[in-house]
Amino acid sequence: MQEHHSPLYSHEDGATDHLNKHQPENEQKPLANQYEWATALIGWVLQGGVLLSAIIILVGVILLPTQPGGLSVQRLLTFPFTGPQLISELAQFHPQSIITLGLLCLIATPVLRVAVSIVTFVVERDRKYIIITCIVLAILLFSIFGVGTWSSGQHANLARGIHFDALIPVLIFLASIVAGLLGSLVGLGGGVLIVPLLTIVFKFPIAFAIGASIISVIATSSGAAAAYVRDHLTNIRIGMFLEIATTIGAISGAFLAGLLAPNLLDIIFGVILLISAAPLVFKIGEEIPVGVKNDRLANWLHLSGSYPDHKLGRDIAYQVTRTPWGLAMMYVAGLISGLLGIGSGTFKVIALDSLMRLPIKVSTTTSNFMIGVTAAASAGIYFSRGDIPPLVAAPVAIGILIGALIGARLLANISNKLLRILFLLVLIVSALEMILHGVGLGAF
Repeated sequence: MQEHHSPLYSHEDGATDHLNKHQPENEQKPLANQYEWATALIGWVLQGGVLLSAIIILVGVILLPTQPGGLSVQRLLTFPFTGPQLISELAQFHPQSIITLGLLCLIATPVLRVAVSIVTFVVERDRKYIIITCIVLAILLFSIFGVGTWSSGQHANLARGIHFDALIPVLIFLASIVAGLLGSLVGLGGGVLIVPLLTIVFKFPIAFAIGASIISVIATSSGAAAAYVRDHLTNIRIGMFLEIATTIGAISGAFLAGLLAPNLLDIIFGVILLISAAPLVFKIGEEIPVGVKNDRLANWLHLSGSYPDHKLGRDIAYQVTRTPWGLAMMYVAGLISGLLGIGSGTFKVIALDSLMRLPIKVSTTTSNFMIGVTAAASAGIYFSRGDIPPLVAAPVAIGILIGALIGARLLANISNKLLRILFLLVLIVSALEMILHGVGLGAF
């Protein structure tokens, strides 16, 4: 029996009513309906997970004033970060345990999205992507319930130099809205902005900044990706395939974090980012890549597709090249995420845009789609270490979600040139920040 050439996620041939030119006309409509059903289901999962986690977090925040003593450094540092602690405190309706439950729901959202993707591929009878998605889910579950449980909480004396009162979460919330807006537009997780903000401005320990950064990455990805998937801007096939490399890289980075010199890595990565900025400068005016032809692997995996560009007023078809190099770059991106606790969206967008030659809007939206899964692969480790304080992560999560949703609405109506300029600016700032950190002058 001939394998069905699936259109489910890539809009092959340019539009959903041309999903498969070789299918009889009476079979094209069911295929289009399958496509719409699948993207809607994934969008609902992402949106539902975000909404549920936000409601739970807000309930915990509302209950905070019911505890005597107000917000203090001591309360900031006292929170559940193991399963038994969480269950015990939830039974007593402790506000921080409720916030923590909401954060865990947010972490679970990209994992559930991967699981639901398996169902959609089963319905479509696409064996290749059933296998690919099962591999990604297995890696995620191993990292959370295997590697994550090997870490133990390491609460040292972190109170030194921290100032915390009721105004601090409000300021973090407002700043996170800006970070989420920018992160969703240029395909980053917001962590590159959140970490310097929390360490430089609010003087939090780097461990807490990285933990909140992981949450910001997942929040940006889940909040923006729901809209991008529904708007058909994301190439989910490319995202699912490349997530194999990013999740393995994230686990590798978490293992290597205690073995390698982070300062040296920061300098190396910063220099690589600056070098990567050079070709982007010459492509600033490029709206759509030209002369790109599918390589053999892209053809085999059906990675080419199309997206609706509201700025240009038409559907844009595209093909994919240098897929193996993109896969290798994604492993590096995952490695960086595991090492530094960031989404490494800069490397993902560079791989998708410069190596695989996707249109910049598809690159940023597909990067957004992927970074939540990459972050979830290492989130269990950071949670078990006690590096995700609810009173810091909650305003970050809610602010990032609001900013990401605003950015998702803006993206479809801005030009590729402006988007590329924004990404280039963020890339250069990120590179300089990493280099300064490596020589002891940066945020960390």
